[in-house]
Amino acid sequence: MRLSVEPSGRLEFGPGVLAGLPGFVAELGHDRAFVITDRGLRATGIVGRVERTLAAAGLAHEVHEDVGPNPSTVELDRGAARLRGFGNAVVVALGGGSALDAAKGISVLAGNPDAVAADADTLWSAADGLPIVAVPTTAGTGAETNGFGVVEDLHVRRKVYIGHSSVLPRIAVLDPELTLGLPAPVTASTGLDALVHGIESLASRGANPVSAAYATQAVSMVSRWLPVAYRDGADLEARSRLMLGAHLAGRALTLSGLGLVHGIGHALTARTGTPHGVALAAVLEEVMTFSAPAAASAYETAARAMGVSTVDGGGADAAIAAVREISGSIGIKRPLRELGVTREMLPAIAEAAVADAVTKNSPRLPAPAEVLDLLQAVH
Repeated sequence: MRLSVEPSGRLEFGPGVLAGLPGFVAELGHDRAFVITDRGLRATGIVGRVERTLAAAGLAHEVHEDVGPNPSTVELDRGAARLRGFGNAVVVALGGGSALDAAKGISVLAGNPDAVAADADTLWSAADGLPIVAVPTTAGTGAETNGFGVVEDLHVRRKVYIGHSSVLPRIAVLDPELTLGLPAPVTASTGLDALVHGIESLASRGANPVSAAYATQAVSMVSRWLPVAYRDGADLEARSRLMLGAHLAGRALTLSGLGLVHGIGHALTARTGTPHGVALAAVLEEVMTFSAPAAASAYETAARAMGVSTVDGGGADAAIAAVREISGSIGIKRPLRELGVTREMLPAIAEAAVADAVTKNSPRLPAPAEVLDLLQAVH
């Protein structure tokens, strides 16, 4: 076997590590920072904390707060125009996965003045974007580990991938103190996303020993600490372990790719605006059941990582049961009809899920009719 593994950016992890942000910006050769965050984060006090940290160090900075829960190509174009006006700087991507994904797109667009976000498919070989320091405020997406973002093209109503090797965050600043104020539903949604990253990475056609090592540890940490953090959001140990587990899951998926759960999740979110983790939870157990004939070994590894016995050889069943228990403990699984999905939408969602780039990594490749059957069963 021959492996060629691209390294992820540098990791700075621990309570209070945010205080080093000005130094991280300076290490990248800049004295200016352009902060990209979502519209609701300021109310938590985190944006103000970042502004004070940068100002105290004498760094010129500007905050762009025009990112929605499911960022669109239109939002990226607006952000890129503002960043071009601000000038050369380090981009500080602050927030959950939406903010980090948007920041990567905005950064690469700013480095290519004639480009627009609708050109996403052609930007992978474009000029470099601006350097990024990622500061996640949730524990789930792993967006700080890769150089691409998933955004919605409003004109064609589908998710598109926008990115470039230059916008892989140079430094990921993981401060679990920033997640202490997360509401329980957000903890559940983002944490379930991390668990799916680990499980799908283990079963992916692109899995290798390095991604499997990251994914196994991620599944172990997230499955143990997500329910604890959900029950007690002020438990700093739980928040810390969950955040690090989610980061490891991100490193895994960056190497291996994901699968059908995410293919369906992207299609659901694009049509209904359902939070990403909630969309994944709606179909996770069912996709695992569908994939089990081709993913028995991977699911046995996942079951063991979740602390479930597989002595009777039922690794896939054990993993699915463990996932069901975790989803139940955090109250996240809902039928599709409660997420705003009508039966008339199901064929288009099935087609979009099969066409999504992540689905090609699935251990068992589905036909649209098979996905439609699955969706009808959980409607």
